[in-house]
Amino acid sequence: MYPMMGFFDPTYILVIIGIAIAGIAQMNVTNTFSKYDKVGSKNNITAADAAEKIMTNAGINDIRVEHIAGHLTDNYNPGNKTLNLSDASFQSTSVAAIGVAAHEAGHAIQDNKGYLPMRLRSAFVPLVNFGSTASFPLILLGMFLGMNRTLIQIGVYAFALVVIFQIITLPVEFNASMRAVRILSDSGMLRQEEIPAVKKVLTAAALTYVAAVLSTALQFLRLLILFGNRRD
Repeated sequence: MYPMMGFFDPTYILVIIGIAIAGIAQMNVTNTFSKYDKVGSKNNITAADAAEKIMTNAGINDIRVEHIAGHLTDNYNPGNKTLNLSDASFQSTSVAAIGVAAHEAGHAIQDNKGYLPMRLRSAFVPLVNFGSTASFPLILLGMFLGMNRTLIQIGVYAFALVVIFQIITLPVEFNASMRAVRILSDSGMLRQEEIPAVKKVLTAAALTYVAAVLSTALQFLRLLILFGNRRD
């Protein structure tokens, strides 16, 4: 018989630990960005201009730099070829904002060059969408239908897709940050004394992805403890 996920289930500690890890990482990136967002770049270039310049220098002419709402919602969308910079970044001349913009430009360069981990992540998107949407409904349905082992196991395996996707994401994010630091340093868009601040901002951002992997992996471990290796 499968254990029920009741209020006193001791495996909830794994979920709590995961939430704490993710929360600490998010707090760290918010505080780090806020600190260096107060430091203006000496060349007084905006984040949007930096992104445009990086892509022009890389020979990329089919990507639009656009302004989107939100705080630290910056992203690169390979589907519609847009590099989106948030309210906090778009017109900012801070070293933090320029670092974030360069990171997203790094993703654009990855896409342009066919960077294998990025292609793999893009190919994995339909699977992770299924896993994130269907995993817990399948598990709950299996429990509701008299602890149906097949449905529950499919749900657990579906959730594993989320963990795999987040692991695949790590090299994509770290590589984009390394590209950003190198480009900003070599191009002279930032002074050499400003580069350490960019590294701190991008490292803090990268750690949020590491935290996401750990948090999701702990949830997956909980599912394995609850439902794995059990016989009817």
